Amino acid sequence: MPDTAAPLDILAIMAHPDDAELLCGGALIKSAGRGRRVGVLDLTAGEMGSSGSVATRSREATASAAQMGLVHRRCAGLPDSALENDSGSRRIVAEHIRALRPDIVITHWRVGRHRDHRVASELVRDACFLSGLHKLDVAGEPFRPNKLVYATAFREDAGPPDFVIDITEQLERKLDVISLYASQFDGVRQAGEVYPGGDRPLLEQIRVQMAHYGSLIRVRYGEPFRVDEALEVDELSSLGVSTF
Repeated sequence: MPDTAAPLDILAIMAHPDDAELLCGGALIKSAGRGRRVGVLDLTAGEMGSSGSVATRSREATASAAQMGLVHRRCAGLPDSALENDSGSRRIVAEHIRALRPDIVITHWRVGRHRDHRVASELVRDACFLSGLHKLDVAGEPFRPNKLVYATAFREDAGPPDFVIDITEQLERKLDVISLYASQFDGVRQAGEVYPGGDRPLLEQIRVQMAHYGSLIRVRYGEPFRVDEALEVDELSSLGVSTF
């Protein structure tokens, strides 16, 4: 992948390889396709996964990054299934943030099936703030992202999304890159935050869910997100999504 001499526009910081693809892969593909500098930081190598090895998952993640158009992907090397929001972990993530300098960071929703997802959400938020402290003793110049966004796909407890990104044109590529993780997803109906939909295969279940989120903004497929702040609208006539 190209080097990271220039700051990233968007960085997804997720607990495991494949989390970014599942939760916000369509949005990442869309932004990369529009010339944005997009990257992924996997907090762990997924070494505790029931299937596949670290080497296999690394190869799958590298292939996925190329297909998504990422300019950079790296692993923070934190322990899978044992993530903690402690001082050492915050410093490691803050150092990566300083190195990559993303304008926007995307991470997990505050609640998740996997404890790493829940911990990652808090860890990433705290690291984003700490990376801007001038007296924080980690490598790199102080830097703080402009915006933190939570990817809420498949989380019913997240409530209605604050916004949905139309990924109608990116849906097939999203499914294609998910399929690259054969060690994790071949023949399964449930993965990560994706709950099973009866006997539907995993990719079909993802398609159904993306269709639901798309319907919220009157398009075929979408990905949902939450933020902590109110969203600005320039003036009333710029409001989208028909009421009736």
